[in-house]
Amino acid sequence: MDKTLNEINREIYSKCSLKIADYRQELEGKEYGACQFKLNELNIFYRNAKITPKKTGQFVTFWKRNENGVIEPFTQKDEIDFFVVNTRKKEKYGQFVFPKSILIKKGIISTETKEGKRAFRVYPQWDIPMSKLAERTQKWQLNYFYEINNSTDLRKVNDLYSGK
Repeated sequence: MDKTLNEINREIYSKCSLKIADYRQELEGKEYGACQFKLNELNIFYRNAKITPKKTGQFVTFWKRNENGVIEPFTQKDEIDFFVVNTRKKEKYGQFVFPKSILIKKGIISTETKEGKRAFRVYPQWDIPMSKLAERTQKWQLNYFYEINNSTDLRKVNDLYSGK
């Protein structure tokens, strides 16, 4: 497990009785800490977002390779319960817990009628979006975000992972 996931496991998951099992690192997404695991039987796809120099928010990849070796978006048929994205900026630190259903609704996961995305930006509460689209994106994303600090709301964490 990468350092960040170990820290979250110790500081958040263990306090919420969430247990990691069947951990699998994704070799191609190493720079994003990409991995998959079960969290109390939930299928988790996990990444660390990256700060990019020219845009607000943080960038995260979310794709798979098909049988021909070409990258493509995940589909609604893939066994994903949550896509978890960690964000960090200096002393600020948090986690997005996106349920599969919202990723389908927002066009990130492919359906039979619409192709999804291979990457997108996340906007934690400390980022100030510079466009109307980024503001709208941040607004819906913050429903799935919690900040990690000395006063993390563990009830919210449990609610997010239960899909409430």
